[in-house]
Amino acid sequence: MNIGARKSLAAAMMAAGLLVGCTGSDDDDEVTPVSLQLVKIGGYASGIFGQSAAEIPAFDPASKRAFVVNAAAGKVDVLDLSDPTKPAKVGELSSAALLAGSEINSVAARAGIVAVAIQASPKTDNGRVAFYKASDLSLISHVEVGALPDMLIFTPNGKKVLVANEGEPSDDYQIDPEGSISIIDISKVSAPTVKTAGFAAFNGQEAALRAKGVRIFGPGANAARDFEPEYIAVSADGKTAWATLQENNALAKLDIATATVTDILPLGYKDHGMAGNEIDVSDTDRAANILAWPGVRGLYLPDAMASYKVAGKTYLVTANEGDARAWGEDSDAYWAGDASQGFVEEFRVKHLINKNGWAGRAGDDLPPQLNAMAGGGLLNPDVFQHCGALPGDPGACRADNNLGRLTVTWTQGYRQDANGNPVMFNAAGAEDPTGNRLMYDVLYAYGGRSFSIWDDKGALVWDSGADMERFFASDACKAGANRDIPCKTYFNSNHEAGDSLDNRSDNKGPEPEGVTIGTIGAKSYAFIGLERMGGVLVYDITNPQAPVRVDYLNTRQDWMTEDPATVLASAGDLGPEGLVFIAAKDSPNGKPLLLVGNEVSGTTAVYQLNLGY
Repeated sequence: MNIGARKSLAAAMMAAGLLVGCTGSDDDDEVTPVSLQLVKIGGYASGIFGQSAAEIPAFDPASKRAFVVNAAAGKVDVLDLSDPTKPAKVGELSSAALLAGSEINSVAARAGIVAVAIQASPKTDNGRVAFYKASDLSLISHVEVGALPDMLIFTPNGKKVLVANEGEPSDDYQIDPEGSISIIDISKVSAPTVKTAGFAAFNGQEAALRAKGVRIFGPGANAARDFEPEYIAVSADGKTAWATLQENNALAKLDIATATVTDILPLGYKDHGMAGNEIDVSDTDRAANILAWPGVRGLYLPDAMASYKVAGKTYLVTANEGDARAWGEDSDAYWAGDASQGFVEEFRVKHLINKNGWAGRAGDDLPPQLNAMAGGGLLNPDVFQHCGALPGDPGACRADNNLGRLTVTWTQGYRQDANGNPVMFNAAGAEDPTGNRLMYDVLYAYGGRSFSIWDDKGALVWDSGADMERFFASDACKAGANRDIPCKTYFNSNHEAGDSLDNRSDNKGPEPEGVTIGTIGAKSYAFIGLERMGGVLVYDITNPQAPVRVDYLNTRQDWMTEDPATVLASAGDLGPEGLVFIAAKDSPNGKPLLLVGNEVSGTTAVYQLNLGY
């Protein structure tokens, strides 16, 4: 039966109430479903816990092979996926011969070619991108790119590969390479050529960019060094790309043909005082208390991003993980006060606004850069009166069951003059040039605890608001392979611990990190991987102004054992990182699939999309 006849028959049967639950067909890419449910049909276990042994997956339809970054081994595991119910390891790719001491960060595959991003040692040196044959794993070619190449993506026509060169600083922040995006022309894959788009053109514009909302705040940073491309999405016509600048809370827009960054698009902030944007801010009450918090804003700080097209317009979908700059955390010298040994922007609210100042945290978790600015912080009582703030006294705002436990950035939110210098206050809360207190009018937390849809100019079209946390706290959410474990019992749990109810509420909540998009018939779906709570949320994003949640699958079984590594074989999948949608036409079993790399459990999961018509 041809596609047109099949659609007509399906429509007639639905009208007659006869078609209610058929699933799967060779035409799954063409016929529009009315329902979707994820079912795990297979998986591969590395047997390695908590060492990122299954991070980023890729799939090559021609060879029916999956390629999964195994950071613990410093290699790519190659899995035979010809029977997706029984993935089997058949080989691996190593970068050791190309670059001594190197690590593999990411992988992408298309038309029998596998692209691998290789990080140098040290990571601040330029890296490589290597190309292999998917069929026999032989090396085709390799090229030099920028420092710390990470996520890779093929353009729609397969003629170019773009790689985000993150350019992270050294742990002591004394070396900070420039971030960049390399465009690799593989029209002749045996002899690829490289153009690199950098950010030097934005040096000198830092003040204007900050005024627009772009975060540029690394020690002594200019724009080129501070921008750290994380993830790339490409338009359907292959002419334009966007890169998440995660720590900068912005997107970079790129003209692919000229390898030029044409704009920096600030993403703005999420007002957690507004209805619909509520969050749980404390991990000590071991309960889901999802409330509005005036004066608290979320920095979207997206990790993964994907693009899709609706009515001729490109939209960008981001997983708003949130990520702080935290370098030198393991340096005793840094915490002893040596600012040359790192830079940590995180600080807990209760310490930031202690009316006695923050000197009591010296030698523990007080960033020396913060200590050099002032002796303590205050809350604006006009903004934070809802939790009892008074001039010079945070009142109940500092309590553990209030805002006290929330982790925020100390680098912004305090009152500044026209030149960007802090306005000083005295301990009583009065403006005083001789005082040593910062006045925080806003507290900025990490991540949106959401996913967002943006237009091609970086304007917010839609955000999931509080939907994720509210769903996990509801009776409707069920976890486990059989969907029989109440999610609310393990609300905002940690992916590396057992009974850790509410553990992540003071940080980034469920921590959406990965996203991929699949189009089936006339519908587009976003698959969102949740790093901490775990599992994959599915939203119908066909209408970018009004997405609808359609499914959630979290196969974690053991939520109680203190150390999940001791029950790894039966614990289930923990900590999804990368996701790949496989269309029915490319799938080994003719059904649409979702491939998920779970970094904590070291497992690669194969989900089938069971569709109803």
